[in-house]
Amino acid sequence: MDNFLLPSLIERFVNYLKSQGRSMFTIVAYKKDLEQFAGYLTSKEINDVREVKKEHIDGFISSLITNNYTKKSASRKLNSVRTFFRYLKNDGVLEQNPSLDVSHPKYTQSAPRIFSKLEYRALRDFAKEDSRTYALIEILLQTGVKIGELADIKTQDIKKESLHIGAYGKNPEREVPLNKAVKKAIDDYLKTRGESENAHLFVTRTGKPLLIRNIRQIISRCFREVGIEDATVNDLRNTFIAHQLMNGVSIEYIARIVGHKRLSSTERFLNLVKEEVEQKEKLGEL
Repeated sequence: MDNFLLPSLIERFVNYLKSQGRSMFTIVAYKKDLEQFAGYLTSKEINDVREVKKEHIDGFISSLITNNYTKKSASRKLNSVRTFFRYLKNDGVLEQNPSLDVSHPKYTQSAPRIFSKLEYRALRDFAKEDSRTYALIEILLQTGVKIGELADIKTQDIKKESLHIGAYGKNPEREVPLNKAVKKAIDDYLKTRGESENAHLFVTRTGKPLLIRNIRQIISRCFREVGIEDATVNDLRNTFIAHQLMNGVSIEYIARIVGHKRLSSTERFLNLVKEEVEQKEKLGEL
């Protein structure tokens, strides 16, 4: 029956996520993971979701690691599969959830990458050649927002003293303070941005919204040009968090600013902070 075929159930799950107001970034990630899982099952001649057993899910995770996916990536994909089956059970499609007893591959979480002042100043100096690139770098470095949140910023989100960040994935809606450096970078970019009917702050030369992949390409080019190796855009967020801790800002305040739901997410940066300093609630300028 069509009601139990994986492709139609994945589409149904995607529509459910949309109805729950999940971000498009999250929805696309789930869809890709589940389509990959469905592809694996098809290779085992399984198309009916009722035929899926624990060993099939175990086999999928093992195949990912065999095909050079990191254990962390495989673990994330398992989370997608688990969420999918939990939805199917709650929706009455299945009586049992076959993913419950599947173990996550064990991996050691590496310490967050933190840029030194020399590195992020070199990045900033190179980015000054283009006002849009410079504004992208400054917002990431001075506010700790995620790349998806950055891509979603609208011109009306720029306030006099703060930046409004809308709800994104698991991160809540919040207001982030803007220091002088980032405000100047945004103002300088807006002068060159030109008129655009699009509400997004960051747009392409033709006025279309700058997508996450566009931003990642721009920042990655900056990393290459200044010789910063094995870096990701998220490392700018890590750098913001670590340097604010070193500046003496309280964990609770930083967690609120960057949208961490759990303090433990912020606390894991503590071992990177070498000095004991007085706690305060004022963000420092990088």
